[in-house]
Amino acid sequence: MAEIEIKTAPADFRFPTANQTRHCFTRYIEYHKCTAAKGEGSGDCQKFAQYYRSLCPGEWIERWNEQRENGNFPGPL
Repeated sequence: MAEIEIKTAPADFRFPTANQTRHCFTRYIEYHKCTAAKGEGSGDCQKFAQYYRSLCPGEWIERWNEQRENGNFPGPL
């Protein structure tokens, strides 16, 4: 049986508290900035995708994706 490795985002000095909401949002933005600069399939961006997917609730990601598609996402992309 294959061994499954479970990972989350590494510690980030910008987010020292237990509340990871800002960390989640920042990683989501970093991923989308990276894909805008390097392309959707860039391997360099995959670490950011892994980070935000491990930190952010699925409902938030779905809502942010809808907001991006509609042009009303509240963050800097």
